[in-house]
Amino acid sequence: MKASDSPNPWLIAVVVSVATFMEVLDTTIANVALPYIAGGMAVSPDEAAWVVTTYLISNAVILTASSHLAKALGRKSFFLICLALFTVSSILCGFAWDIRSLLFFRILQGLGGGGMVPVSQSILADAFPPEKRGQGFALFGIAVVVAPVVGPTLGGWLSDNYSWHWCFLINGPIGLASIAMVAVVLNEPTNKPSAPRFDFVGFFLVSAFLGSLEVVLDRGQRDDWFGSNFIIAFACVTAAAFALMIPWEITRKNPVVDLRMIATRQFGACFLVMMAVGAVLIATTQILPQLLQLSFGYSAMLAGLVLSPGGLVTMAMMIVVGRLSSMTQPKYLIMTGAAVVAASTYYLTQLYSDVGFWYFASARIFIGVGLPLIFIPVTTASYHGLPPSKTDQASALINVARNVGGSIGVSLAQNILARREQFHLSRLAEHAIPSNIEFQEALRRATEYFSSLGGTASEARRLALAWVGRQIQTQASILAYIDVFYALTVIAAIIIPLAWLLRRVPLGASHPAPTQ
Repeated sequence: MKASDSPNPWLIAVVVSVATFMEVLDTTIANVALPYIAGGMAVSPDEAAWVVTTYLISNAVILTASSHLAKALGRKSFFLICLALFTVSSILCGFAWDIRSLLFFRILQGLGGGGMVPVSQSILADAFPPEKRGQGFALFGIAVVVAPVVGPTLGGWLSDNYSWHWCFLINGPIGLASIAMVAVVLNEPTNKPSAPRFDFVGFFLVSAFLGSLEVVLDRGQRDDWFGSNFIIAFACVTAAAFALMIPWEITRKNPVVDLRMIATRQFGACFLVMMAVGAVLIATTQILPQLLQLSFGYSAMLAGLVLSPGGLVTMAMMIVVGRLSSMTQPKYLIMTGAAVVAASTYYLTQLYSDVGFWYFASARIFIGVGLPLIFIPVTTASYHGLPPSKTDQASALINVARNVGGSIGVSLAQNILARREQFHLSRLAEHAIPSNIEFQEALRRATEYFSSLGGTASEARRLALAWVGRQIQTQASILAYIDVFYALTVIAAIIIPLAWLLRRVPLGASHPAPTQ
């Protein structure tokens, strides 16, 4: 395609970023709506949780085939098919008549969304020359990093004020507008590469591995991990698929997922960094509102607002980092961002029961400063040294890293939370005994307080014991959340040595773009 015939790359960036924002938003918007879905459809919370699980599974499965399908159908055609499927299935989710129909439509929605995001990234990578990719990925980064932050706030507001159905119906008009913009703005490359023979065996193995892994990670804590035959079965499928997938994929000429790319120094380091970014981003986005609602009594709307200042800072930082990426080596930006994120999550370990709104909001703001310093450079660096024919594979693998990393981060956080809360509760309860002077003094003062409100002495003592029990439970919960933030601090800190492995990349406008 001639350069004069190509649309403005910034217009392309806006169009694909809007669609990407809508898809990534749906990974978190449904989380806060689960209680409303369970009540509205008369199902248990455990059954309603499959609304999230089915989306994650189908999303992970289609990622592996997106590279081949984009080559076979053409990027524009495949993108439009995915966008249309996502939009239609979102509307159908809003009109679902029972839990089974909702889960089926969520599977379709995940298939459409999962194919859309990596293709968006590939389109951007080829629309911008290498020295300006950082600026293009800044807009894409706003969609990927800010959308999970907006999701809980928007989902809580829609569910509280309207209905959970609108968490899905809202995608309808945005999706239709996106389809029209994509059809007009995007052009299919004239030298579209021919699609190699599809690796069906590899696709089956990779899909079985990622799909089963998502089930284990998402359902493990709810189903008591390996105390459940269901989790054991899926864990065995995960292990078997992984063991068969590695030798099969590395020996194929045209594998569905080119695992040899992960073995390279540059792309392998980027893959691991993106996994860590996904873990910190999604875990903090889910854990903070959960902490605020369960331990501090915030509403879903107010808990979501705590994340909002960080989202605004992230949007501003994406623009700043987009500029910096053309002047500074990615490895140094990533190391700086990782240090900021690690310091921010460590700040959250100073948590106590009387902290206010701005304690959490300020921590999230600093996380919002650090994440763009990691996301844009690592996305840009992941394409360095790759031929254009590998762009779709790189996009798919980087998105797999972010999705799987996010699932691992959430699963790890929930597991630490459950185990450590039991540990802290048992340790604190050891001191709630008659021989402990501090316990007796606290109980005496609580009893006097309840006696002053009226009632008998025995009633006052019963209320005092109940109050002490609640305090112990609250403190155990807060200590468990502190342990979670320690773990996230370690994950963020691991990014620093990984970033050091990255090679230097050409900077400035003097370096030509790869041939399209």
